[in-house]
Amino acid sequence: MEDVLGTLCATVAERVQAGEERSYTCYLFREGLDKILKKCGEEMSEVLIAAKNGEKTATVGEISDLLYHLAVMMVHEGIAPEEVAEELARRHTKTGNLKNFHQTDRNT
Repeated sequence: MEDVLGTLCATVAERVQAGEERSYTCYLFREGLDKILKKCGEEMSEVLIAAKNGEKTATVGEISDLLYHLAVMMVHEGIAPEEVAEELARRHTKTGNLKNFHQTDRNT
């Protein structure tokens, strides 16, 4: 999966710069961060529902919708895909950081 996120963010930025009146991307930018975040939340919920229902094709489609809306948010907030890639790379080097979860005594 070559630089899909980078390409997606570049496409979003290009559409915003072009300012096409009928562009959904431009609509989201005009509406602002609250609308963009609302759409991210809606898409995440749809991913969860599709996955829970075991609908692989639907899940893939919903993940794609979520990634698009996250890319819109990233461009809106000035977050470069490289920043996310660097953070993921940093986390990838960590080992042995499994969190200790609270143990409960189920017999009491």
